[in-house]
Amino acid sequence: MASPGGRDRVLIKSCVIGWPISHSRSPLIHGYWLKQLGIDGSYTRQPVEPSALAGFIRGLSDAGYAGCNVTLPHKEDAFRLILPADASTERLGAVNTIYLRDGRVFGTNTDGEGFINSLMDSQPGLSLKNSRAVVLGAGGASIAIVNVLLEQGVSEVAIANRTRAKAQLLRDQFGSRVMPVDWDTAADHLSECSLLVNTTSLGMKGQADLVIDLSRLPIDAVVTDIVYTPLRTKLLMDAAQRGHGVVEGLGMLLHQAVRGFSLWFGEIPRVNPDLYDLVARDIDPAYAR
Repeated sequence: MASPGGRDRVLIKSCVIGWPISHSRSPLIHGYWLKQLGIDGSYTRQPVEPSALAGFIRGLSDAGYAGCNVTLPHKEDAFRLILPADASTERLGAVNTIYLRDGRVFGTNTDGEGFINSLMDSQPGLSLKNSRAVVLGAGGASIAIVNVLLEQGVSEVAIANRTRAKAQLLRDQFGSRVMPVDWDTAADHLSECSLLVNTTSLGMKGQADLVIDLSRLPIDAVVTDIVYTPLRTKLLMDAAQRGHGVVEGLGMLLHQAVRGFSLWFGEIPRVNPDLYDLVARDIDPAYAR
């Protein structure tokens, strides 16, 4: 396509891949930034079946892509098809962001930085160094969050999971600062906790609510949930009613997208209230700030 000045425009392409993928709000986020920054680029959803994953990643360059986001169920399988861009990604064994450099395919994981940047953006006075955190769940998101909490200097992370053996795997991976606890005893570990994190799907639209007794949680502790549909889960409503600072899951979704955009499109975008409101209204048309 020719530009008004007669030179060819370079359309930078990226996408998000998953199976299924129709639910992804990533195109809304990246589309907002492309328009705001005046970049000639596109970002689309691409449904990719598990059996087609390797071929799609190998064909990114030929298809004109600068890279892609990776969502369920591909994060771990995609890791085996790329060059890890950093030690943190290698430790996690999963990627959510792929990009091309000099003909090579690199992958990184921005879930942890998305979580911590959202947390600090919402609670700027929060100090995690030498603090104690309780994390509910031991899945893929939990691994990234535990990793970044330890990098932030948290002294101990108690992990409660319905299958204790899965929480034990995180202790094996990260060491003695991780403490597996039984799911039914999670509330017993809140008394010296500065941060409570739900990484399970409990509380998500269509799922059962997360039920936990918050009475032992110090009132200055922060409660956060990676679920963003609904925007504010019952856990967060209960915590806010008690006077805790709360951080909604949508912030993590927005902040984890920043680095991928900069890798593909060459500009560092900002997570601002207008973007938050745009995505929040897409989740809940009745949303109002």
